[in-house]
Amino acid sequence: MNTSTVTDEHTGASAAAPNRRVQPMLDGRNADSARRRRRVLAALDRRTAEGAEISVSAIARAAGVDRSFLYRHRDLLEKIHALAAEPPATSERPGPAVTRASLQADLLAAHERAARLHGRVQHLERRLSDALGERAWHASGLGAPADIDALHQQITRLEQQVIDLGLQLAERDADLAAARATNREFMARINASHPTR
Repeated sequence: MNTSTVTDEHTGASAAAPNRRVQPMLDGRNADSARRRRRVLAALDRRTAEGAEISVSAIARAAGVDRSFLYRHRDLLEKIHALAAEPPATSERPGPAVTRASLQADLLAAHERAARLHGRVQHLERRLSDALGERAWHASGLGAPADIDALHQQITRLEQQVIDLGLQLAERDADLAAARATNREFMARINASHPTR
């Protein structure tokens, strides 16, 4: 018996076995996908008839499917986008007519406002970052003081006070030395006028 023949026959048998086991799973998956598609189409028809919001999230919720299911089925996704782009059915309420052009103008205005707000937020974030950074810099003791001139003036004033106090101390030392000399002189005179026995 040739071993290569046995291996080929065995490989062929094992490849056929999974196909027989996998086919029912594939059939079940296709049936489930068809049921979901029918639910999505029914949800689209209902929401269109009711005049309700049509969006991917709303249709997915109404049909009980995941949004990824809609993204995997391009035809359903395109249908949702097409119905969402259509202007809503006219209601009995009086008011200005909503047209595609007016909706696009509103959308453009909203985009411009969002861009302005985004720029403002970035500007405020930069200002906040600068303020917090400056506060942290000063709190750390690494930053230069806010008013260097005032500190220089205070240093000059304190140096002058040190000089003045030094002069006062020198004058008092001189006065003390003079008082001690006078005291010694008086003591010498007193001792000289009262000789010891």
